[in-house]
Amino acid sequence: MEPAVGQRNAMAVVRDRPYVNSNFLVEFDGEDSGSLTAGFAEVVFPAFTIRSSDGRRSGSKPSRRGEASAATEGNRLVLKRGVIGTLDLYSWWNSARQHKGPRRRTVKVELLGDDHSTVVMTWHFRDAYPVTLSYSPLSAMDGSVVMETVELAFDRVEMS
Repeated sequence: MEPAVGQRNAMAVVRDRPYVNSNFLVEFDGEDSGSLTAGFAEVVFPAFTIRSSDGRRSGSKPSRRGEASAATEGNRLVLKRGVIGTLDLYSWWNSARQHKGPRRRTVKVELLGDDHSTVVMTWHFRDAYPVTLSYSPLSAMDGSVVMETVELAFDRVEMS
């Protein structure tokens, strides 16, 4: 049974058939998930792996590059959206590029039910920051939407 329309829930909603992957919202640090800048077309989740107490993936050999890089190597969330002329992701990435200590943020991804308003599952990516920003090719012969892709490293993920 799903909650009433428009109800935000804290727990995953179980039902007898799988949810579709096209109904979702992305929110940064409590910003409005209905804003133009939150209109992501695709979310690519990383594999959630178990790490040893020293930060390595289970069964992996120690990293020669140091614990900090080993701890974040596999924790990458990818968000894609059509370009609408905003520079919010570029500004965030640029702060990281210039070693200004990019603001770490919580990124919330909400899977919605068929009514497009009931949240049925939520992922919280804590202390996320940009590591890669890319754009799709420009082609005079194609005419498709220009896509902006940001890859985020994060410290931990929680689900509800």
